[in-house]
Amino acid sequence: MLVRDAMSTVVLTIGPAHTLRQAARLMSARRIGAAVVLDPEAGGIGILTERDILNSVGAGQDPDREKAHAHTTTDVVFAAPEWTLDEAASAMSRGGFRHLIVLDGQGPVGVVSVRDIIRCWAPARARAGVLTR
Repeated sequence: MLVRDAMSTVVLTIGPAHTLRQAARLMSARRIGAAVVLDPEAGGIGILTERDILNSVGAGQDPDREKAHAHTTTDVVFAAPEWTLDEAASAMSRGGFRHLIVLDGQGPVGVVSVRDIIRCWAPARARAGVLTR
């Protein structure tokens, strides 16, 4: 199975000046755990996750004042739609993260999460007799 089969094509893109509260509100409304941060001035694509927001709030920072750019991961590992789910899971495991931005050409076309991979793997492995109760 490939990343394109598992990824969410709902890609929330925000700017670096969005506050963490704005980002959280948008992510919550779409029921997603990550936002792609497009920063034309910095010339790159980053990712802001629910964990980034949680860490900021847990540190006592004000989500109405904190900007996305201060909490965005910019050294992002990107996936290709043609990657296998094993390749994506391996990249996540090595990097210690739960989301990959999927690029096709120059732009993001999806986000794949650990949850997406599990949703695909569980039924296939059950059919193969790998999962038992």
